[in-house]
Amino acid sequence: MPLPTPEDAARLQALMQACPTAFAFVREARFESVAEPFDRLFDKGESGGLAGQATSSVNVSEAADGALRQALDAAFAGGLPYDGEVELLRRDGSRFWGRLRASPVRWDDPAGAALWFIDDVTKARQHRLQPHWQSTHDPLTELANRREFDRRLADHLNQRRRQPVSVLMVDIDHFAAVNAKLGDDGGDRALWTLGARILSKVRTTDLVARLHADCYGVLLLDCELHYALLVAEKLCDEIARDRLRSGVKSLRVTASIGAIQLDGPEREPQAVIDACAEAVAQAKAAGGNTVRVAGWEGIDAAAAQQMTAVDA
Repeated sequence: MPLPTPEDAARLQALMQACPTAFAFVREARFESVAEPFDRLFDKGESGGLAGQATSSVNVSEAADGALRQALDAAFAGGLPYDGEVELLRRDGSRFWGRLRASPVRWDDPAGAALWFIDDVTKARQHRLQPHWQSTHDPLTELANRREFDRRLADHLNQRRRQPVSVLMVDIDHFAAVNAKLGDDGGDRALWTLGARILSKVRTTDLVARLHADCYGVLLLDCELHYALLVAEKLCDEIARDRLRSGVKSLRVTASIGAIQLDGPEREPQAVIDACAEAVAQAKAAGGNTVRVAGWEGIDAAAAQQMTAVDA
């Protein structure tokens, strides 16, 4: 195979700048060359682009990236292109569904460079699933709704599976100030943004829901309390890290979080929600931007973490 000439390289560069299709060349789980529409799809254009970054940077978790790589390897080794829908991650932490079509650049070297094409199919996917999606999701944040959260929670309470399950209630501190400063539209965008930040810090197997107003629920599967507290602390940091913005206006918010592991006497979803709400009230009474454990009055997150670690 002849070596590419400088003219070939110039043509490829012109194609990657002018082509409206989102495509990239991938080698050894890293983006080698990336077309501008591909960078824009992931909101990476202003941050230096995806070229040189690992493919894991656009997947929702390391596990998801590993599963995708296995699926690609299996398809290529069988002499087939890959065509599937994958949940992907933008720079701001929001998720979307992309249709990934990929094939090796050279079929005689399936482990070498590959060509990826991605189309955003989120709306088409939602349309396909619309009756079910509408009944189980909050239309503003696109998270699960309270009804779906209760259903999933009741399933774990009733079956008492062997795996530990923990629940977090994330309540934004002084959210009325957000609406007052950013307006109703800005407040709605803030709720979506905060939900996306929470999603970015949990696994794809976990469930994030908008319970009501500015309160979110997180169902952490296969997660003991001391690990749930680590997640809760990360959520506090993530929510407080960046300012919420609407036009030229911005402000910073924090969250109070209540945590519980599903091994107590609670048998109904409402009992779990009430216990978490009491823990949230304790966190707010302590000044907010902190975590409290349901039923452990006066014990802060660090102390609770130490105690659960000793118990384990």
